[in-house]
Amino acid sequence: MDIRSSRLASIALCAFLVGCDEATLMKKFTPHEAESIARGYVELLRQGKFDQIEHDLDPSLVNSNIRGTFTKMAAFFPADNPESVKVVGAHISHTQESSGANITFEYQFPNKWLLVNVATQRKGGISTVVGFNVTPIPDSLENLNKFTLAGKSALQYVTLICAVGSLLFTFYVFVLCIRSNDMKPRWLWSIIVLVGVGKFAVNWGTGQWTYQVVAIQIPCFSMMHPLYGPWTVAAYVPLGAIAFLHRRWKMKITGELIPPSIPLVR
Repeated sequence: MDIRSSRLASIALCAFLVGCDEATLMKKFTPHEAESIARGYVELLRQGKFDQIEHDLDPSLVNSNIRGTFTKMAAFFPADNPESVKVVGAHISHTQESSGANITFEYQFPNKWLLVNVATQRKGGISTVVGFNVTPIPDSLENLNKFTLAGKSALQYVTLICAVGSLLFTFYVFVLCIRSNDMKPRWLWSIIVLVGVGKFAVNWGTGQWTYQVVAIQIPCFSMMHPLYGPWTVAAYVPLGAIAFLHRRWKMKITGELIPPSIPLVR
């Protein structure tokens, strides 16, 4: 797992444990200066002040059609003031030579939702805009990416069933393990039975699937999502639980497993 994925997983875990809403968590992890700069460019676009944006554009983005592009982007914004504006995506990068900020806003108007992305870069003391786009969406990202069972494909349902079934099976074997006195060392087996290997994951929003042959998960189940992003459900093979049952079966065949004693009734 890369650093960015680990960070997203930590944020998701924090939201689950602390009960914070996504807006509060996103605000904690978004630098105020970067947000303010990006929001300023969006306001310039809404007001039709294209010259100021064009002045700060990275040279690679400047062309003869740039003014027409700005005009089309500005046309997406209604004349009304937005009912709400919130950050739904933020990625900050730093290198020895430059730093960058990629901020995505969600604008809510009475009858329209817009995603606005602004990417800036600072290099050699000079800040430039390296990305700017506006995308209409049918609803808020929170509603679009909400976990629901309605309208999903057979592959999504099967993946969810396998993931939950694998988790329940693992917990059953885990209870069996901690109640067993014959599998030594018991503390080690208690960890082993929770191990899942391989990974088959499906994006709950788009239905796109991926797999990893080399993957380890404890416990053998994962269901997570980045802030304002779609859920991903992943199923794993409960290899640890299977290994425990196989070892226990072999001990029973060889007589190593001591059957529970039956108290005598007088």
